[in-house]
Amino acid sequence: MLRLLVCVSGGGTNLQAIFDAIDAGKIRNAEIAAVISNNPGAYALERARQHNVEAICLSPKSFESREAFNHALTEKVKEIAPDLIVLAGFLVAVPAEMIEAFPNQIINIHPSLIPAFCGVGFYGLHVHEGVLARGAKVTGATVHFVDNGMDTGPIILQKAVEVQQGDTPKSLQQRVMEEAEWKILPQAIDLIAQGRVTVVDGKTIIAS
Repeated sequence: MLRLLVCVSGGGTNLQAIFDAIDAGKIRNAEIAAVISNNPGAYALERARQHNVEAICLSPKSFESREAFNHALTEKVKEIAPDLIVLAGFLVAVPAEMIEAFPNQIINIHPSLIPAFCGVGFYGLHVHEGVLARGAKVTGATVHFVDNGMDTGPIILQKAVEVQQGDTPKSLQQRVMEEAEWKILPQAIDLIAQGRVTVVDGKTIIAS
């Protein structure tokens, strides 16, 4: 059984998609062991409690420095000892020491088709604002492994979403979530839980 740790900063819609996929049998051989948020007001923590999953808040504001927070976060993750760490809207830079401790065991969902609209400044609603400002016709979502770069880790899955006339950042964000994020994140977790994903020379290979 693959033990998942889900890290989230906000409402936790992707977390809910994972819970729903596990309940529906779309994610097999996996369970959520704990949920961590950097935001004490995150509704994701309540979602975890409703599913009898340990809900943990580690806020950077509670520590004297970012270094102290990074170390505490890494130690807490080591204590949970997950097989896979899922960043599901986690608006915190993952510490290098945590990436080193869990190589190719951290995945992230990004609301664009990487390498477009990613990197510094492109997170949350800002991604969709950038897509619309550029006049892009197609956007989507990407699930990728986390490395020491910014959205540069090996790509696992991507799904395209058409940009429609009259879209606002909010409407585009909602459609990307519904049509892409909530589908490919559970799918990626299931593939990993089935042992079908490997990383070779910086790229993922998905076994049939």
